[in-house]
Amino acid sequence: MAWASSFDAFFKNFKRESKIISEYDITLIMTYIEENKLQKAVSVIEKVLRDIEDAPLNIAVTGETGTGKSTFINALRGVGHEEKDAAPTGAIETTMKRTPYPHPKLPNVTIWDLPGIGSTTFTPQNYLTEMKFGEYDFFIIISATRFKENDAQLAKAIAQMGMNFYLVRTKIDSDLDNEQKFKPKSFNKEKLLKKIKDYCSNHLQESLYSEPLVFLVSNVDISKYDFPKLETKLLQDLPAHKRHVFSLSLQSLTEATINCKRDSLKQKVFLEAVKAGVLATIPLGGMISDILENLDETFNLYRSYFGLDDASLENVAKDLNMSVDDFKVHLRFPHLFSEHNDESLEDKLFKYIKHISSVTGGPVAAVTYYRMAYYLQNLFLDTAANDAIALLNSKALFEKKVGPYISEPPEYWEA
Repeated sequence: MAWASSFDAFFKNFKRESKIISEYDITLIMTYIEENKLQKAVSVIEKVLRDIEDAPLNIAVTGETGTGKSTFINALRGVGHEEKDAAPTGAIETTMKRTPYPHPKLPNVTIWDLPGIGSTTFTPQNYLTEMKFGEYDFFIIISATRFKENDAQLAKAIAQMGMNFYLVRTKIDSDLDNEQKFKPKSFNKEKLLKKIKDYCSNHLQESLYSEPLVFLVSNVDISKYDFPKLETKLLQDLPAHKRHVFSLSLQSLTEATINCKRDSLKQKVFLEAVKAGVLATIPLGGMISDILENLDETFNLYRSYFGLDDASLENVAKDLNMSVDDFKVHLRFPHLFSEHNDESLEDKLFKYIKHISSVTGGPVAAVTYYRMAYYLQNLFLDTAANDAIALLNSKALFEKKVGPYISEPPEYWEA
């Protein structure tokens, strides 16, 4: 079937770190489609989608008091320091217990604040046992100066247990500001960043017997320095089915992050569309669910993922000292379904598909239906991503209306 080759070709468009389905499952689905075992293909797709939807993600963050650990946790969650349920900053660590901080938009994602190993009397192995080592997907070890021997021994114990760890050096802005203030003539930003990273790596290398990756992160603007590299590395190392929820959990602070979210959601929409299209070819397989009746839900979900929901836009407006309406009118997303003195796009599509169903009925209507649903959700995604990128690019871009990039239908749609 042409579907099988199109299926494979679609996923080759995505980099490994943004791919949400394993190569094994891609091959298995293709094989079933080629052998005309369509129900088996649907079963695999359904399992893949369930795994993606239900995947829990637990991130452990550990570090001493004063390292900027709470600031980092709040930034990962997209929560301001003064917001309800924010991890308290500037507080002295008084508990030896771990503290969960759920993601405000994604209940499957939890970031765990672990006390720094230096504030406990545990050995690295006992520390991991006490902190329920097996429940996390990876560890982030934070320091604001140099990593201490305790940090190195903890990293070594984590590696020995087959878990990934990532070393994050925070408060880089303070280092740069102080160096520029006291050594204005000799100040060189890139040299200083390299010096800090080399200092951290060399000290840890003595204990770990290999050169570890150290990521330099700002506590003022988390999108600066090595944070994008850290995001990419985490995505590369996570299992395919967990990349989706992690990418959605990230704030839309860089164009790369926004495009990663777009890619992840496009793959999920594609899998749902292929499932619906395959079902439409199976006798008595049934029509796909009425996606158009749930347009508002899908629409608002994508807005939330890309930071375009009302609450997020209000925060952006506050930061820019503007009213929401000042820039909202220049975004395409809020007006996607409104057309002057005419039917909305939603009404037009609903009437069109209803007409096709009444004329053809059965599988033909279903295939037409899923094509339109696929097109519409991609329109949502591209519009949302483009608007989110526009919000990154300062007030000047708000004066230009951002139009969506509209995807071409995949080849296998062609008759």
